[in-house]
Amino acid sequence: MSATPDHDVLVAGAGPVGLMLAAELALAGVRVVVVERRTEPDTAPRAAGINTASAEAFERRGLLPAVEAVQGRLPFQGDRKRAPFAGHFGGIHVPAGAVDEQDPVLRGRGPHWFLAVPQAEVERILGERAAELGVEVRTGVEVCGFDADEEGVTVHLHDGDGDSDSSDGGDAVRVAWLVGCDGGRSLVRRLAGFEFAGTDPLITVRQATGTVEGAELLGRGWQHTPTGVYHYGPMPGWIRTVELDGPPADREAPVTAAEMDASLRRVSGIDVRVSEVAEGGTRFTDHARQATAYRRGRVLLCGDAAHVHSPFSGQGLNLGLGDAVNLGWKLAATVRGWAPEGLLDTYTGERHPVGAGVLDWTRAQVAAMRGDTYSSALRAVVTDFLGTRDGATLYARRISGLGQRYDLGDGHPMVGALMPRLRLDDGSRPADHAHGGRALLVDLTGDDEQAAELAALAEPYAGRLELLRGSAEGAGVSGLLVRPDGFVAWASATGATAGLEAALTRWLGDAGKG
Repeated sequence: MSATPDHDVLVAGAGPVGLMLAAELALAGVRVVVVERRTEPDTAPRAAGINTASAEAFERRGLLPAVEAVQGRLPFQGDRKRAPFAGHFGGIHVPAGAVDEQDPVLRGRGPHWFLAVPQAEVERILGERAAELGVEVRTGVEVCGFDADEEGVTVHLHDGDGDSDSSDGGDAVRVAWLVGCDGGRSLVRRLAGFEFAGTDPLITVRQATGTVEGAELLGRGWQHTPTGVYHYGPMPGWIRTVELDGPPADREAPVTAAEMDASLRRVSGIDVRVSEVAEGGTRFTDHARQATAYRRGRVLLCGDAAHVHSPFSGQGLNLGLGDAVNLGWKLAATVRGWAPEGLLDTYTGERHPVGAGVLDWTRAQVAAMRGDTYSSALRAVVTDFLGTRDGATLYARRISGLGQRYDLGDGHPMVGALMPRLRLDDGSRPADHAHGGRALLVDLTGDDEQAAELAALAEPYAGRLELLRGSAEGAGVSGLLVRPDGFVAWASATGATAGLEAALTRWLGDAGKG
């Protein structure tokens, strides 16, 4: 193989995380290729929605209308504004009315912390976006090995024809970087030697859509019993069971009507009959593991390849999308040659603690689901807490993704948080000006002299930074520096620019490079 890369980045896996990452890279002018072993989209029921942080990531790239259009077509949504629950924690319903919508983190972003959009639709939207940006996606192709060195990675591919011999160079590509977005059983992670620490599974969850005779006898929503937990609805025939007897013997076998019937009857104790299930039923466990680092040399991990856990409270897809938007601009800056020293290492530094928190969040839910006396007592305490204003608000912060913060330095309280969803005087939001994937410098001073000072600091970063001027009533700030992933890197309440030049250098590098 030639040492000259065929592509800047190869992404292994064309699920939502891989496609989001590929789109972010392509938007920044990076040559990216995605390989996916599937030849057809995965239509199995998986994640059922995206949280507020993910929705705002879609908004920053102009994709939110496509997401909202899907939600509007779903027949079971009804009037979402009157939904009685904000979500669940281990099957414990959290009352929506208890959430403090004027909480500083949540204000102006609720009242619904999830958009009900099936994962298959998220994948479709991102696939169309990647295609618009010219991303090459090779289906029916998977990574079967790679050789990494200091200059790049030679990736060996298997194209489904039974021939994975790359000795003639026909089934190998040379890239500068390899990113594993290839799921919880990631081959990229295993071959690269990442440590994958965590806890073994204790439960089996089965879910499917089917025909249920006697469904009127089942409780709606999450129901705890001495033998497990089950959930029926909101879509007719949608069933989920949680059994507390360890992992299944065979996770890959098709989920049959007989299996769902037996599981539902065991858990519910009700004389119902599952006579038919649609294709695409799934099983999962509470296996919870995380790579101790997300980068080894020229190989990186993203999404489920970096962390696995149960999807309770809908965290998995959103955690992976957050990884992708954090990594995308940093890897693109590295490829383009303007990244400040250590920028790529902040990917692990920022995202690893977020992933670890989600793993513990899901473990705690399993502890509250078990049917023993101790867990039943714990569940009662947690139920009381989640019914309070503080408890429900804390829950909404967590599941919405809005409670995520990075340690980006001292200063204004907004630094390290997702940018506020301001309404500017021209009717637009800052997110409407972020479609190009650049950082934003938002000037709200309304003062010509201070505006000139901000413009002078921004001018050398043209191409990496978008300067936005306007006003926003009640903003609480006079200026914001927002990274391409939507997190505030600098803020001023007074119009002063102290600290801005250092923040620009820290996150956008030397203005003379790239």
